[in-house]
Amino acid sequence: MLDCVSQPEADATLQRRIVVALQDGLPVNRYPYRELAGQLDISEESLLQQLHTMQAQGSIRRIGVVPNHYALGYSHNLMVVWDIDNTLVDEVGHDIGRLDFVSHCYRRPRKPGWPYNLFTMVHGRSEDEVQQKIATVKELVGTAYNSHTALKSTRILKKTGLRIRSEEK
Repeated sequence: MLDCVSQPEADATLQRRIVVALQDGLPVNRYPYRELAGQLDISEESLLQQLHTMQAQGSIRRIGVVPNHYALGYSHNLMVVWDIDNTLVDEVGHDIGRLDFVSHCYRRPRKPGWPYNLFTMVHGRSEDEVQQKIATVKELVGTAYNSHTALKSTRILKKTGLRIRSEEK
């Protein structure tokens, strides 16, 4: 008797292997996808096709660089939370998220005693620079602005996304 595996099941297994291999980042060299494909014992073309498929399916959102902003000299970092008019928060969030000095911008529900519904992470090389950037955001927000407060980063926490095991248990 032959042991056959369906194509969707084979793709799911390969996609899981790809995610596990990518959890610690791409190899840092001139041909990272080629090296990763070699580690997975598949062709570079097959790897890229699977990545495009996974992105189209929504299994992965993106592959990008996550720089260490402290090592790059951006030592002043503030989580700035904003109280933005609910009818405009999506539009405002989109505009703020496009600013090159904002690394995170996301909407959160208001809570009792916490009026803020838009969270942004602002980076700069000095306290003055960060304050200028916050003023730029406030100006951009315009009449949708109600208030804001800034929460200073005091230490770097380990930054990781969802981690999966190499084998299902």
